[in-house]
Amino acid sequence: MTTQEIFRYVKNHPSGKVKIAYVDVDGVLRGKYIAAEKFLSLSNGETTFCDVIFGWDASDVAYDNGKYTGWHTGYPDAPARLDFSTFRKIPWENDLPFFLGEIIDPDGNPASVCPRQLLKKVQADARAEGFTPFFSQEFEWFNFQETPHTAQQKNYKDMQPITPGMFGYSILRTTLQNPFFNDLFDLLRKFDVPIEGLHTETGPGVLEAAIQYSNVIEAADRATLFKTSVKEIAYKHGIMATFMAKISENLPGCGGHVHQSLWDKSGKKNLFYAANDQHHMSDVMKSYVAGQLFCLPHLLPMYAPTINSYKRLVEGAWAPT
Repeated sequence: MTTQEIFRYVKNHPSGKVKIAYVDVDGVLRGKYIAAEKFLSLSNGETTFCDVIFGWDASDVAYDNGKYTGWHTGYPDAPARLDFSTFRKIPWENDLPFFLGEIIDPDGNPASVCPRQLLKKVQADARAEGFTPFFSQEFEWFNFQETPHTAQQKNYKDMQPITPGMFGYSILRTTLQNPFFNDLFDLLRKFDVPIEGLHTETGPGVLEAAIQYSNVIEAADRATLFKTSVKEIAYKHGIMATFMAKISENLPGCGGHVHQSLWDKSGKKNLFYAANDQHHMSDVMKSYVAGQLFCLPHLLPMYAPTINSYKRLVEGAWAPT
């Protein structure tokens, strides 16, 4: 849709509001509703948003050594820009208009602390080398017949999963939970977070979904939106979804996969493929994999950023060790 068409949709939507969100340093969406009139006054998308989202953790505990923002700055509003190309309609909120935004500096340049801006820089670096990266994400998550209140009352122990026991790739369970499965598949597609596959994973109430691949920015947007969307859709079915890395020491944890490939500038030639190689791996792919393995110790804090993440990485629990 053009900007003019987007503005017309917002103006005519009966809710009179728009939902906007930004990605914090933990990859969590932080946002709010704004009045349609406010949105329509942002002709170029430039606005502000509180920079505290880069000054606290996932539990809203403020960092005590942050430089970008903190008590020393007073957590002010930072310049921001809504990305009109991320326009979506939230199907479980009466097609409410939704946008993702980015934090910028006072001169309108990308802010290095903003994850989405940082990824854009990495994408630009890759393109400068002649690469077009395509990515997609798979996620695993637990689903409980609980609410946030009942889970807290139980001290997050002995929660009731939507299905008991272990049954990966169960056709039966997808039928028994058919309304929830259908909503996940259908509503996510309408929200432009299309999934290619959805199945039960090993564990009580565990599901796994594979998101359709796309360019690396769109893939990251979809991955972030997926987790929040699943929780919102689940709640409407009386289900509490969690992507927590290790929900119980007696069960496998929640993992996932990041599917990656590099193509040429036109996006037509797969640069990872080599027809004459024994394993059909090009030199580009071999170098790419070698670089990841070499850098893995330095990347691990991003893959396992919490104590709970470490608890998942044990032998015999379907996790890499």
